[in-house]
Amino acid sequence: MKVLIVKTSSMGDVIHTFPAVEDARCHRPDLSFDWCVEEAFAGIAALHPAIDRIHTVAIRRWRKALLDSGTWREAAALRRTLRDCRYDLVIDAQGLLKSALVARQAGAPIAGFDRSSAREPSATLFYDATYPVPRDLHAIERTRRLFGLALGYQPDLSTLDSGIVPPVGTLAGIAGKTAFLLHGTSREDKKWPAEDWIETARLLIERGITPVTTWANEREKAVAEAIAKAVPSTVVVPKSPLADIAAFIGRSELVIGADTGLTHLASAFGLPTVAVFLATEPGLTGPRGQYASTLLAVPGKRVMPAGVVAEAERLAGLQVLGKANAGKN
Repeated sequence: MKVLIVKTSSMGDVIHTFPAVEDARCHRPDLSFDWCVEEAFAGIAALHPAIDRIHTVAIRRWRKALLDSGTWREAAALRRTLRDCRYDLVIDAQGLLKSALVARQAGAPIAGFDRSSAREPSATLFYDATYPVPRDLHAIERTRRLFGLALGYQPDLSTLDSGIVPPVGTLAGIAGKTAFLLHGTSREDKKWPAEDWIETARLLIERGITPVTTWANEREKAVAEAIAKAVPSTVVVPKSPLADIAAFIGRSELVIGADTGLTHLASAFGLPTVAVFLATEPGLTGPRGQYASTLLAVPGKRVMPAGVVAEAERLAGLQVLGKANAGKN
């Protein structure tokens, strides 16, 4: 049975789908999975070993060129490719009108959330089978429940396994422990001040841990360079392909990040991960993992670097203890 997953964006949403895929792989070994995702996140979706083929969409780019003939050629080519694959089922795990329209292109039965559960109820008009999943659950659990209902099994929600491992890749010239600092995020109100990242880097150096950071645009580059200027032992990774950054993150001892997709990736890798949330509530969409934690700014108070580093050390200690206990079993 061939199943197509439609979860096009964002990076965090794509990562939140991995535990559902892992559940399905364990409960339904007779299934094969492909994934339709935004072109920018194809490398992320490909991290899960159960995914056979990646189909890319470019909705963000297409919207800016709706009158361009090239846009319609690309969309038509995607439709032909999806139909040629002859899927038995499509799961729209996003519940949006745009994802439902993409799912429709495959010409196969579509399963998704029902009207009371979907983020955009109009999407359900395109579904052949709909399932109720409470909206007050974390996005990971919602997706796991949807997959279980659509594919006929009961996921074990007492456990959480993303099923992914970091790509192969190392940072040359770095010895010892490293901590990846993910300061970049899409909104200004989500950004922890540069001086707090600098203080965090100093505290990590005091503990014998090398801070590593990177950037994806000029504003982020300025912050990365400010950290490295104030704390010269900081390693700044130049702007790199997402797969390379994923590999570097995966080889870190711990990760400290803003509310950004790569922070979710670190927690999915099972790394000690501290997320700093300043303007958004992490309750239903925050990072989840065995060694993940979120520090939320409360009105009138800051999230302090000392508290962030202390939490990272606590999580790292729990990981060491977990590995020791696993070795005894």
